[in-house]
Amino acid sequence: MIHHYVSTTNMVSSPSRGCIEKKHWWLTNKKIVDMYVKDARSLIASQEQSNVASALNLLDAALALSPRFEMALELKATALLHLRRFKEVADMLQDYIPSLSLKMASDDSSVSSSSSDNNSQPLSRERVKLLSAPTRSEQSFKCFSVSDLKKRVMAGIGKNRDKEGQWRYLVLGQACCHLGLMEDAMALLQTGKRLASAAFRRESVCWTDDSFTSSAVTFTFGNQPQTPPRAESESICNLVSHIKLLLRRKTAAIAAAEAGLHSEAIRHFSKIVDGRRGAPQGFLAECFMHRASAYRSSGRIAEAIADCNRTLALDPSCIEALSTRASLFETIRCLPDSLHDLEHLKLLYNSILRDRKLPGPAWKRQNVGYGEIPGKLCSIAVKIQEQKQRVGSGELGNVDYYALMGLRRGCSRSELERAHLLLTLRHKPDKSTSFIDRCQFADERDIDSIKDRAKMSALLLFRLIQRGYTNLMRLVLDEEASEKQRKKSCAANDVQLHQQQHSISSSKPKSVNVKMAKRNHHHHHHHHQVENKNNAFQGVFCRDLAVVGNLLSQAGFNRPIPVKYEALSC
Repeated sequence: MIHHYVSTTNMVSSPSRGCIEKKHWWLTNKKIVDMYVKDARSLIASQEQSNVASALNLLDAALALSPRFEMALELKATALLHLRRFKEVADMLQDYIPSLSLKMASDDSSVSSSSSDNNSQPLSRERVKLLSAPTRSEQSFKCFSVSDLKKRVMAGIGKNRDKEGQWRYLVLGQACCHLGLMEDAMALLQTGKRLASAAFRRESVCWTDDSFTSSAVTFTFGNQPQTPPRAESESICNLVSHIKLLLRRKTAAIAAAEAGLHSEAIRHFSKIVDGRRGAPQGFLAECFMHRASAYRSSGRIAEAIADCNRTLALDPSCIEALSTRASLFETIRCLPDSLHDLEHLKLLYNSILRDRKLPGPAWKRQNVGYGEIPGKLCSIAVKIQEQKQRVGSGELGNVDYYALMGLRRGCSRSELERAHLLLTLRHKPDKSTSFIDRCQFADERDIDSIKDRAKMSALLLFRLIQRGYTNLMRLVLDEEASEKQRKKSCAANDVQLHQQQHSISSSKPKSVNVKMAKRNHHHHHHHHQVENKNNAFQGVFCRDLAVVGNLLSQAGFNRPIPVKYEALSC
């Protein structure tokens, strides 16, 4: 072991090696582990990727010598977190993930209840305590250890049980957040903050006033006190507030969907997936899947298919997205694409039965149980056979493009052009990868494959929309041409009817026409006489006015009336 340490790290000099060789073997291992941990701590403090990777190798060597050394476990988890290897952090500390512990506890209780042995009990009550389950290394360790017993007794006397291993909550909480397990991350981070505050309060009882500083807060990680910088605590607080915001919006969206307010659910999910700060990959995939269900319930088939495409780009083994997209294609009678998704789903179910586990790691959330797979596989096989018979009977090209584009049958050209413009702008292949910019990936190496899947599925949907627009425009133009021909024929019928009426009126007997002419002439002559009489009266009145005006001009206004006129008036 000593020669291996010198050859791998080149940090131990020959005098120190000779000094170590004089000690017992168990003291030698302890000294080597301490050296590994000390060097790893200094490398991690530099915050450089290469140094952190070297520190991780040292910590793996230290844990090979002492698998249960708390400080080495803490530093290894911290190094993995710095290297953004969040999946390895979750695999390392998966027994502390609340949802996974709850699922395993329920499985254990169901197995114990189905057993016929009356003496059988649930496998571990500590598994029900979500945040205090033992690690896998502790479960596999069977030997009796006096030092471990002494450590536990002293921890119980000092009332420091919560302080033991509290680093797991903060480190694992950050890893769960980046993996999309938001509820687990919230529980872990809040528990870690609570335990750190409690530890600080207990230690501050014996401190003097000079021990408190304004730049840092001291609390214990593992066995040695450390002073994390203020920036780290502030980043954790910001992370917790961001998780709260995302969970609040998700809860509101799910509540709106359950209440039947699908447009409101779509609005809340759009705030999450279109946010400027972004969200983790797993959480975004889940939100896209929920929004696809809301789009489907509101009758927007194209948007629902697009969200299923995004979900499968982020998570290719999502069973719910594959089954939903196959059902959507079947709804619009696009049978080849539906058959393709059903065949993919059948292969996925067969691989699950072959491997005897669901796809992905144990901590990954699944929307289907392992016991449901055989029944689902049988139903999918029946559905595949039915769709193949429909394709064989000639239903291959009978696609319902009205449902795809969200239009009513018999729509106008303006409605079709407006729907086509909106769908084209939303589902352009050039914009198919814009959601990736707001996604926080657990592994940066998956970005290229995610972009390729998103572009391919978006291109297929875009071509389907263009094909639908072409077919519907042909139908609309044919309907407009038939409507124009109908109006033209109606106008021709009206002209023909008018001509027939004119011919009927011209073919009446002459006697009737003569009588009508005489009657019209007599009426005209009588009207002319009345008009002449009126003109005569009007002429007499005008002459009288002229005479009166002449007399007034001769007599004047102020002249007295002559005597002869007075006599006449008398």
